[in-house]
Amino acid sequence: MSKELKIVIVAGARPNFMKIAPLTSAIKKFNNSEGATSNGRSINPKNVIRYVFVHTGQHYDVEMSEAFFRELELPDPDVNLEVGSGTHAVQTANIILRFEEVCLREKPDLVVVVGDVNSTMACTLVACKLGIKVAHVEAGLRSFDRSMPEEINRVITDSLADLLFTPSEDADDNLLREGVPINKIKRVGNIMIDTLMGHLKEARLGRPYERYGFGEKRYAFVTLHRPSNVDSKDSLILIMEYLTRLSQKLGVIFPVHPRTRSRLVQFGLWNISNNSNGLILSEPLGYHDTIGLVDKARFVLTDSGGLQEETTFLNVPCLTLRPNTERPITITQGTNNLTSLDRLGQDIEDIMNGSNRKGIVPELWDGHTAERIIGILSELNFKNMELSWQ
Repeated sequence: MSKELKIVIVAGARPNFMKIAPLTSAIKKFNNSEGATSNGRSINPKNVIRYVFVHTGQHYDVEMSEAFFRELELPDPDVNLEVGSGTHAVQTANIILRFEEVCLREKPDLVVVVGDVNSTMACTLVACKLGIKVAHVEAGLRSFDRSMPEEINRVITDSLADLLFTPSEDADDNLLREGVPINKIKRVGNIMIDTLMGHLKEARLGRPYERYGFGEKRYAFVTLHRPSNVDSKDSLILIMEYLTRLSQKLGVIFPVHPRTRSRLVQFGLWNISNNSNGLILSEPLGYHDTIGLVDKARFVLTDSGGLQEETTFLNVPCLTLRPNTERPITITQGTNNLTSLDRLGQDIEDIMNGSNRKGIVPELWDGHTAERIIGILSELNFKNMELSWQ
């Protein structure tokens, strides 16, 4: 007798796309191995995992979203909630209202959420209220900084989820300290590395740094968008002064987030910064160009979570302009270091002088995380004939 597991997979913003893509590929591989077609419409299958891909539309840059879907070979969303921008409260409320309709219509066995954006938390809350089980991919990460909206989303999601897929041992420890039963925690590795490994060859072949006139290790790659860094005029002026000074001896490629661009314009810094020959302010980039540039950078300066992991895997020095990180393994084992505006100049100088340390790739960051996740879900469903892991 065949058994079907129906899941809803939720993505809300660009970082989620890199975590969803390996899951959809792993489901397709599983279904094919079980005798089913790739879309779950089967010819006498043994077991089938059928999914509904929901894009909440939390990230509403249509052009950039389409570029990521194309590069990552993601299927078109089955549902787009089109919630758009707004305050955290407005955005979260709109996601809740619209996602509830999806769950009532689709009646899934399981909702899979990824990461830590508003969509992650909102969809988890809806599913729990409706009695639908939830699996959280990238669970257990903590910065212990409740001033970050992402930290609130992580804590709420993990406290409600039924199955928590963690990337590393420190994430397991965080959950155990919070009282999560050990049988809910499944360490599977870092799903972002699945995507990175799957696209690294193509990203390298593109040699995107040559379009900017730079060679390998002849530039720094910069991404900054967090309010703590870009919303303060004094902070942003100081950051741009550091980058302008650096650009006199090393190229700087800075794809500018829409939020950061608006602040540069608002504070009168856009034209001044663009007049520096070695400092290149570009439009936001697609995934392949981003990875191709990160891979051959002398170092990366960022306030992004994902780049801390990608630089660790690629063994590229990384300075994270934040007082904390929810990914401490990138510091203890990887190439990442926290920095501040007070220390940034010295930290850059240390890297330029070659004093940066080498890192190692953490355990299970091997490109097979999505396969492990789908394997666990299929075992829970098809061996027990119900989702009864609690």
